[in-house]
Amino acid sequence: SLFRLKDLEVPKLGDCDVHVKMLAAPINPADINMIQGTYPLLSPLPAVGGNEGVGEVLEVGRRVAALKPGDWVIPANAGLGTWRTQGVFPEEMLLKVPSDIPVLCAATLSVNPCTAFRVLADFESLAPGDSIIQNAANSGVGQAVIQIARASGIKTINVVRDRPDLPKLVERLMALGADHVVTEEMLRKPEMKDIFKSIPRPRLALNCVGGKSTTEMLRHLQPKGTMVTYGGMAKQPVMVPVSAFIFRDVRLRGFWMTQWRKDHAEDQESVAAMMDALCQLIRRGQLTAPACTELPLQDYRAALEASMKPFVSSKQILLL
Repeated sequence: SLFRLKDLEVPKLGDCDVHVKMLAAPINPADINMIQGTYPLLSPLPAVGGNEGVGEVLEVGRRVAALKPGDWVIPANAGLGTWRTQGVFPEEMLLKVPSDIPVLCAATLSVNPCTAFRVLADFESLAPGDSIIQNAANSGVGQAVIQIARASGIKTINVVRDRPDLPKLVERLMALGADHVVTEEMLRKPEMKDIFKSIPRPRLALNCVGGKSTTEMLRHLQPKGTMVTYGGMAKQPVMVPVSAFIFRDVRLRGFWMTQWRKDHAEDQESVAAMMDALCQLIRRGQLTAPACTELPLQDYRAALEASMKPFVSSKQILLL
């Protein structure tokens, strides 16, 4: 119960500020980690939670050029505090997005799809017909990876934890464009060889789990392949057999979207190119919002609890 719903005065609009009415904001694992103090970003307290979301511009300061009332905006960086109905922010903390995309797509755009886009683009140069393997394939990033890869002709092998409603989950991921969905247990089975009759071994593995899941996934990576770790949901280290390094020369890399944004703060072209590419996919129906449960801000306690349950297949979204 670190949380309270609180009424605050909306601060005065400065010359370079933008007054935003928030429309929707999701609850992500990193938001919870930030509140627990286990994340490298700590906001000075008292703070507003939430790193992602979409809002509508109500009013702009007289020196704001790039935004006008009615525009839709999303956070340019983590730490904005999106779980609120309204806010006044400096213009550089916001990115304009088109208002002709679905509100849930815009609300979930700045973290997961961007992460998926970067991990697919920045580590291996993948060509149509190549394959990748990823764990936690039903996560927000996982769902975006499936769809972005599909749109580029890249095959995906998607690892999920075994669960009571597995067939339903498999069906949902296949509908998004997954080529193969396997459980962590299946990674060790000889049947994996059958998959590689029709598609090449992956050159890229995406890990957001850690522990045994990661070690098993690594076995299937091509020689000189890369594994990128962008999360650690099992809270266990990544274990790599020495032979994988020596005889297969695999590469282990890490990725943090917040760091990428810092590194590209002066490079607005890269940011714009990524946002354009993602918005194009959304408009063509090739990238959808993850499965969402929408709740009003008043129900924030229920939303937080639901977001921390195991085997969650739906992202909690606060409607503001």
